[in-house]
Amino acid sequence: MNHTIQNALHNLGDHSPVEAIRQVAGGDINEAYHITTRENSYFIKTNEGIPTHFFEVEAKGLELIRNTNTIRVPYVYYFDRPENGTAGAIVMEWISGAPQNDTPARLGRKLGAMHQVENERYGLKGESFVGTLAQPNGWFGDWLSYYQKQRLLPQLELAARQGLMNHERRSKMEQLIAQLDEWIPKHPGASLLHGDLWGGNWMAGPDGEPCLIDPSVVYGDRSFELAFTELFGGFPKQFYEAYEDIHPFPPHYHDTKAIYQLFYLLVHLNLFGESYGRPVDRILTAYIG
Repeated sequence: MNHTIQNALHNLGDHSPVEAIRQVAGGDINEAYHITTRENSYFIKTNEGIPTHFFEVEAKGLELIRNTNTIRVPYVYYFDRPENGTAGAIVMEWISGAPQNDTPARLGRKLGAMHQVENERYGLKGESFVGTLAQPNGWFGDWLSYYQKQRLLPQLELAARQGLMNHERRSKMEQLIAQLDEWIPKHPGASLLHGDLWGGNWMAGPDGEPCLIDPSVVYGDRSFELAFTELFGGFPKQFYEAYEDIHPFPPHYHDTKAIYQLFYLLVHLNLFGESYGRPVDRILTAYIG
């Protein structure tokens, strides 16, 4: 067992003997382990060279979702604030289970209920992360300004620095951002959003209970969240039907879906390179020509 995990267990107050340790899938970013001590069973993620607040942001996001009392998230026992590139860890409850036939519908209903929890302003206090990329936030009086200034522009600028914005792509991006008020509403409901909701960021717990993991929370247009669920293969039909029963899709959803998916495609362009350039260009051509 490595030193980082041992320190994390001691810092949360579990000094009992470790009975089992098993590395498990934890995404592309962190190393992840299932640890069983005499006292408890844990899911522990570790990473090194991360910003000091990396795991703190995740813990706060999970807490915001848990406080809505709408959908289950893992309980966080402890997280590090690593300094100077040292390794850090986050320790959560271990959740295991398997989906049941009604699990996608339960997920849809619970997400619909979570999206009914709204804030007075858009955005979030402080920097968060989308994948490994820093996500600037702040509080905004309207969603349009937040989406322009804190979502699309930073991804455009990062792509340009990385040589991923040729002249035509950049020109169309700048034009779309300038004309964004033609499609994006200024004052939709400021729903609490998971913020990174693809098929790998929810799981089934005991009795098939849906559980959200790895959030990148923000208060904003719930169409932003729903659009991402449709980007990489989508969720089961029962998920969308059950969501609609609780919280009908906004009337602007279909007009905005591709522009909201554009943000996530730009993130993937910046993380993984030009293989995501073509779908970015398709969306820009559809809106700008």
